[in-house]
Amino acid sequence: MKTWSTPVRAARGGTIPCALCGGLRFKPALKCEGFGFVRCAVCGLVQMNPQPVKEEIIARYKSEFGGDYLSYEIENEAVFLKLQQLALKDAGFEKPKNALEQPSVLDIGCATGALLEHLRDCGWRVTGVEISPSAEYARKKRALDVRNRPLEECGFANGGFDAVLASHLIEHLNDPRSFLTEAHRVLKDDGRIFITTPNISGFQARLYGGSWRSAIFDHLYLFSARTLTRLLKDTGFYAEKLSTWGGLAAGTAPQMLKKTADVLAKRMGFGDVMIIRARKK
Repeated sequence: MKTWSTPVRAARGGTIPCALCGGLRFKPALKCEGFGFVRCAVCGLVQMNPQPVKEEIIARYKSEFGGDYLSYEIENEAVFLKLQQLALKDAGFEKPKNALEQPSVLDIGCATGALLEHLRDCGWRVTGVEISPSAEYARKKRALDVRNRPLEECGFANGGFDAVLASHLIEHLNDPRSFLTEAHRVLKDDGRIFITTPNISGFQARLYGGSWRSAIFDHLYLFSARTLTRLLKDTGFYAEKLSTWGGLAAGTAPQMLKKTADVLAKRMGFGDVMIIRARKK
């Protein structure tokens, strides 16, 4: 099954340069129903082009679809929390060993705040960013500090956080470079960012093509480990650790075959989803 997405609409914006290298030469990558993705002929980044403008992207989560999105997040938050915990464990997420005070974490795209609540219980000082109606839900239900605006508009202090988390977020953004630049600014020196995103170089992406569950209208970019690592480097980060998982989707193969594929995908790095831990240089 594909992940939650808003209905396909014609993009109002024109063709844009590659978000990684600025190139203007593209070739078809994935053909989907009503839209598609192209691959930069220079650096290989896969992106929707043309793509919806920023105002339309933000409006998706604040319009009538916003209520549907909140229901989707609430219904699945226990599953999502477990997956996030496993991913962060793979990436070596832990409290700074030399911290003299309670460490701080910023979760960008924190949805209903389930992960932030868990981290608060583990001793972190927690802050969230979420542009959808989930922000109000997280504030009221869990008494969390969640800002209901894009990261670049939050005005956080320089070097205010020990760690930044972004799970299934960067692929939704019009300007991932601006996002990483701002994340770099709000991190302390030697702070870490943990980015979880679909893996365009994974086995499932190659197998299913335009029918891949992550090839949806709400995803503007589909990163590989190589393209995301390069973008992190360009914005002042050093990628320290990469993990992937997900060999075959549930229900597409016998359980024994799926289990074997999942083990191989994790071991060999061709999983459906990846997490990268990167350090602020």
